[in-house]
Amino acid sequence: MSRTPISDAMRQGGEWNQAWDQAAGFDAEWMEKFLDMGTHAARKGIIDPRTYELIAIAVDASCTHMYSPGVKRHIAKALDLGVTPEEIMAVLQLVAVLGIHSVALGTPHLVDEMNARGMPVPAAKED
Repeated sequence: MSRTPISDAMRQGGEWNQAWDQAAGFDAEWMEKFLDMGTHAARKGIIDPRTYELIAIAVDASCTHMYSPGVKRHIAKALDLGVTPEEIMAVLQLVAVLGIHSVALGTPHLVDEMNARGMPVPAAKED
């Protein structure tokens, strides 16, 4: 029996990320544990396949991940499972708001630096 059944199944099923090859070469046991953890909910039926693919799309498309091959692979699998393009687009739209944190993080620093230089800071608009 293989020491890496999850990795082997992912390779055979076309779900293996080739960027993992080197890490798996250094420590196949660690990679297997990582994949076991990441796929646990789907393999055990805790999360249905459609939901799993939508979550995987969100993770891969997020501004902290931006893994295009994964987005493509999970979109294809989601469509094969009957997920609608509208549902996929909704997930992409939802995950896009993660980027707003860049504005929330950076704007106060901009205001601080403008104040330090005596530059006028635009007043907040009221509704």
